Amino acid sequence: MTWRVEIDHTTGYKYRREVTSSYNEVRVTPISNDRQVVLDAEVAVAPAVSAFRYWDYWGTLVHAFDLHTPHTELAVTGRSVVETSAPLDDPGPALGWSELAAPDVCDRFAELLAPTRHVPIDDDVVEAARPLAAQATPADACLGAVAWARSRLRYEKGATTVASSATDALRLGAGVCQDFAHLTLAVLRAMGVPARYVSGYLHPSADAAVGATVSGESHAWVEAWTGDWASFDPTNGEVVGERHVVVGRARDYADLSPLQGIYHGGPAEALGVTVTLTRLA
Repeated sequence: MTWRVEIDHTTGYKYRREVTSSYNEVRVTPISNDRQVVLDAEVAVAPAVSAFRYWDYWGTLVHAFDLHTPHTELAVTGRSVVETSAPLDDPGPALGWSELAAPDVCDRFAELLAPTRHVPIDDDVVEAARPLAAQATPADACLGAVAWARSRLRYEKGATTVASSATDALRLGAGVCQDFAHLTLAVLRAMGVPARYVSGYLHPSADAAVGATVSGESHAWVEAWTGDWASFDPTNGEVVGERHVVVGRARDYADLSPLQGIYHGGPAEALGVTVTLTRLA
């Protein structure tokens, strides 16, 4: 089964005083891969400015722009149409623990096994990973890591910030999708399973009517490598399928922030983010 989804993602800033210059990077454009095809995509900026595009180290499409016109508001809108499909029924044979620990595998995936600022591997994570790694196969252990993270966190908006780490979320016992993803990544990496953070969108309704527009938000989930990549959504505990749209894959949120930059001028007074999703087919 396939879906066709239109996504409109707008981020807006207001400043107390004029901003005289700013330098920005935007990561909101989905990528085409084995289970989704981007049919149309654009990024618009107000005040109007030309952006140049490049693919970053992790394979994410970046729109970069700088503004040198004084302004008190900034709005960045990404619009895209993506056709998605269900994951493969048979992902292929999975490796055993000894194969996963082979030097060539560890070297190939070194960046996706190492701790990061958002995904530290602390004592609590190591303790949780130890019994999970004793399971029969790495594939089984991945399911256990997702279940463990879901058992330790409740979904609560505002409990954490974009700067929070997996350790912060675990201490609070709460977080949002990026925290569920970071905590799951920490356990997977502690077990020696290469794992990456996935940024994108999730249509909230499995039985959405064609043509209906709904409010949504950015979403995050994880992919683990046990001979091939397998996707897991620890926030919802459901299969990653047609309703998930991938923007990028990397080590953690810091590599995939939708909008980041620096500016010179008055402090930011307000930040508004709106995401709408429309099922077209």
